[in-house]
Amino acid sequence: MITEDAQEALETLWIDTVEGKADSLTAEALGGRETVAALERANLIERAGERIRLTPLGKEEARGVIRRHRLAERLLHDVLDVKGDDMEASACKFEHVLSEGVEESICTLLGHPKECPHAKPIPPGPCCKEGKELTRTVIAPLTKMRKGEGGHIVYILTENHPKLQKLLAMGVLPGQRIEVIQTRPSYVFQIGQTQVAIDQGIAGNIFVRLEHARKI
Repeated sequence: MITEDAQEALETLWIDTVEGKADSLTAEALGGRETVAALERANLIERAGERIRLTPLGKEEARGVIRRHRLAERLLHDVLDVKGDDMEASACKFEHVLSEGVEESICTLLGHPKECPHAKPIPPGPCCKEGKELTRTVIAPLTKMRKGEGGHIVYILTENHPKLQKLLAMGVLPGQRIEVIQTRPSYVFQIGQTQVAIDQGIAGNIFVRLEHARKI
């Protein structure tokens, strides 16, 4: 385990030396000598004079920090409708508490996203590789479902608040089972004893865990 400051330093090293054009950074750029000393003791960095680089172990650790941070951004942006500075500040806190199992669950929930909201790449994890091997989709927006297909609502994006509130009042909530009855000209689905008709824009905001994994 390393401190949050050390994780932030690894993140900076990754962005500047792996994704960027720098080949090394100074201790000052990484938060000071105390943080650098902790990273050096953990064999995560190496020195070349005053310049600092990631070791192979450090690259693996930094990759994980970046992955957790950008998955947290994606979750906050797409599911919780948190954007701007609030998203960034929350993601910085969130990344430090994500365990490997929770990280993979979030990645699967989001459909194994490849980019964060800033269009920066999200390093893939084991769950992404397994998903490619299985070539099956587990979670899909309502617009990708077929007539007769069913599943349980996982989350609803909150881009259109007035219509969202109307859906919530009708019982369209995460955890509820839905079944698609019609896809054209509008989307009609069954939830409980109620049939609901919505347009494509709203349907694209409802994400469902399919009852049967489907081949892509």
